[in-house]
Amino acid sequence: MIKRNLLVMGLAVLLSACGFQLRGTGQTELAIKELDLSARNAYGATVTQLRQALESNGVNVHAGAPYKLILTNEAENERAASYAGGSGRSAEYELSTVLSYSITGHNDTNLLNDKLEVRKIYVHDGNNITGSQQEATETRVEMRRELVQNMLVRLQLLTPTQLDMLQQKADARAKAEADALEAARRAQDETPQQSPLQLPAN
Repeated sequence: MIKRNLLVMGLAVLLSACGFQLRGTGQTELAIKELDLSARNAYGATVTQLRQALESNGVNVHAGAPYKLILTNEAENERAASYAGGSGRSAEYELSTVLSYSITGHNDTNLLNDKLEVRKIYVHDGNNITGSQQEATETRVEMRRELVQNMLVRLQLLTPTQLDMLQQKADARAKAEADALEAARRAQDETPQQSPLQLPAN
């Protein structure tokens, strides 16, 4: 038993040294140290849990941050995955959640748009409606937790340098569009306006 415990402890130390972390444990190191966060549902469970997760991982979440993460839409869906006939009338249902988000920079310039998707299956028992509803609710809670974790992984891949580059590209694109509009306006102003056609009087 002692040797087994020592082996488990040794593996845990080895894995942690390699940077491995069990899902839902430890912290996710983020290069982004400050971030604004908003959502269509400002007091929803997803944005609330994500804010807590960011703060617990050392991110200063505040309105004055140079970059803003916006949860633009969260769509939940449910469909029958399989059906078992008989008196029990049990069936498997697939739950899915798609979380769309964007990151904006200075002057609310859009830097990127993406989405996350989580799918899980639960068994609906026709003889135990209450229990099945509770299982569906618990599955949704687990899916939301997984969404938050996946978002942290996405953010972990972003660095301030990458965001600065995206900002520069967005600024250059906006400047090019503004210059094109200004050139079109000048060309229109310099084009002689034709006089209206005069019809001979009868």
